Amino acid sequence: MKILVVGSGGRCHAIVEAIARSPKASKIYAAPGNAGIAQLAECVAIKDTDVEALVEFAKNNGVELTVVGPEAALAVGIVDRFREEGLAIFGPTKAATEIESSKDFAKRLMVKYDVPTAAYATFSNYDEALAYVRRGSLPTVLKYDGLAAGKGVVIATTMEEAEATLRDMLLDTRFGEGRVVIEEFLTGEEFSLMCFVAGNKICPMPVAQDHKRAYDNDEGPNTGGMGAYTELPFITAEDHDYAMRNIMQRVADAMVEEGTPFTGVLYGGLMKTPQGIKVIEFNARFGDPETEVVLPRLKSDAVDLFMDVACGREPKAEWSDRATLGIVLASKGYPGSYDKGAVIRGTENVESKIYHMGTALKDGELVTAGGRVMIVVAEATTLREAQQKAEADVKRIECDNLFHRTDIGAKAFK
Repeated sequence: MKILVVGSGGRCHAIVEAIARSPKASKIYAAPGNAGIAQLAECVAIKDTDVEALVEFAKNNGVELTVVGPEAALAVGIVDRFREEGLAIFGPTKAATEIESSKDFAKRLMVKYDVPTAAYATFSNYDEALAYVRRGSLPTVLKYDGLAAGKGVVIATTMEEAEATLRDMLLDTRFGEGRVVIEEFLTGEEFSLMCFVAGNKICPMPVAQDHKRAYDNDEGPNTGGMGAYTELPFITAEDHDYAMRNIMQRVADAMVEEGTPFTGVLYGGLMKTPQGIKVIEFNARFGDPETEVVLPRLKSDAVDLFMDVACGREPKAEWSDRATLGIVLASKGYPGSYDKGAVIRGTENVESKIYHMGTALKDGELVTAGGRVMIVVAEATTLREAQQKAEADVKRIECDNLFHRTDIGAKAFK
């Protein structure tokens, strides 16, 4: 089969690698891809949101399955257009993607179908939002209602921070015109539960934990994710069953009931609070960097799995019981401004997997080309061993302009 993967980051590199393990993949294209993906697929210079160009490419090159990585492509309706042309595609429709592209839509759906989540209110007016925050307690959670590349959430611990964030989102429209969802602050351990979903039929992936803050001990600003690992000792079999029954299956059923059935990956960003497991957010696609630690554990044929979901058949998957842990190397200054073009050396000495997130080739050398540059993912019998292998391999990579967290997975050893 000829297969097209839409996207360019570490998540898409992991998707391409999973597909490359299948004997059914005769040719893999990636649009636009990156320097790492280019080792496994033919990269095509088409933006992930240029839907018409992607449709034409798929038709002209006999692509039999397309797999979508990033949320931006889903939000502009790539799945709807491909289906109009009779092309098989893995991902949710534009209407179903609203569970990620609108925080307010997701909250209203959860309230209607009794899915456990934090109390909330939605505002488009700055003064009304500020008055609401002043009546409540701190810390409070402020979320931009649309897509914001994982950076549209602020946990405000002071009134000054809350005011500045609301001004940023509602008056200065940092992420564009949009509303703000204000939520009660929950405490507990966060975890990610991704499921393959085809309407009412769902299949869970191994649970993972992402590390959102830029620096050790969960300090610094929120990022797109600085590392992740599986499995999580603090999530019991009972926790998993509860989350599958009362959250993931209930939401899949709700989407069918609402006339917007979901196909693709439904990502539950969940928290184990003292009052039980609750939803922090939903995404309509593979998480990043969770995908990079989850897909290496897939024993089933990825092409079969993606095609089953795309065709509405029940997805089934087998997973290895090995632990995985990934450490992100990011450009100094990220998630703020940063320089590009720093030369990266030593990757050939790394024993673990490397998934490229923001790299490029320049004059024959690998250079930085994004905020998050690459993720080193180690696999081992135990999580501790995986952590040690990943940390040892990170030290083998030489670049003056990269930094990383040294405590990925530490919460599992408490």
